[in-house]
Amino acid sequence: MTLVPVTYKGGIYQHDIVVDLIEDLGGYIVQKHIIAQEVVLQCFVPREDIELIRQISRPLFGEVTDSPLVGTEIAIVSMSLEIHHLPHPSCDIAEYVRRLGAKSNMVSLARGPGKRIAGLNDEERDVINEHDIAVYLMGNFETCIEYKMPTLRRGIEVPIVLCGGPDKEVLERIISPPVDGYVGNVGRFMRRTKEADELAKLDEIIAEITRVLEKKREEIAKDPLSVYPARLMGLIREQIPEILHVTSPTPLTVQMAGLRVKLPYDTFAEKVKKVTIEDGIMLGEVAEVLPSRMRDYIIVRVLPFSETNIAV
Repeated sequence: MTLVPVTYKGGIYQHDIVVDLIEDLGGYIVQKHIIAQEVVLQCFVPREDIELIRQISRPLFGEVTDSPLVGTEIAIVSMSLEIHHLPHPSCDIAEYVRRLGAKSNMVSLARGPGKRIAGLNDEERDVINEHDIAVYLMGNFETCIEYKMPTLRRGIEVPIVLCGGPDKEVLERIISPPVDGYVGNVGRFMRRTKEADELAKLDEIIAEITRVLEKKREEIAKDPLSVYPARLMGLIREQIPEILHVTSPTPLTVQMAGLRVKLPYDTFAEKVKKVTIEDGIMLGEVAEVLPSRMRDYIIVRVLPFSETNIAV
């Protein structure tokens, strides 16, 4: 069974029918938002059952759309959050990917601006590597990007999508070795993205992020995970009730190959490892439970089947 990310939008009236249907089909709801009289469900459902969900949703005036960014966590890497270094494109891209189901975090570098001092410290590198993908937002100057990029990508293990002021062809030419994705004509500007051509550029960024993430999904599918991260989210909610009292946004953030648990590592790491999945199999047997460099959170990295010989 192949699970694919989708978003359901509809009225709050009788939306429980759709919730129950998704769970009965073996799917998982990642996030649920109730806004006035509308409900938004970001979920994973079996690919072969999407049409059935659409049929059930139609009488309820609900809509099911493909949302390839659901269940991903994206790092938006800005050289600085000073007013003269990318504040608007950083915020606009971070907001835009959230609308399409991703969880985005802004990573502002301490030594991003300036060719002479540009660098990446250990904490910044580790935080970026905790995400599924990193979107690098560079400036307008070709020579600056070419000079700084080798330093700013050192130690980064996740796919990189590079955005900069030069054209895409120029970015591909000056970056060696190449990164995973490029979007040109997105440099520094001192305004919000409101015009039609600017919104089209945001769509281009989303398309490039989606392409890179789909490639990563294909690689994961070659050696499937021992357990779906979305399933672990539900099990942690059931067996560690303290997560229900966390006031941070998305206390459990699902990633492509794991999840972020927003509980203190020293206090809850052992409890997370002992979460029972099925037939006495514990989470610690199919995943690594690691301390996050982002505050005092917990990172769960699900191991592939080839390492555990377990599929639950």
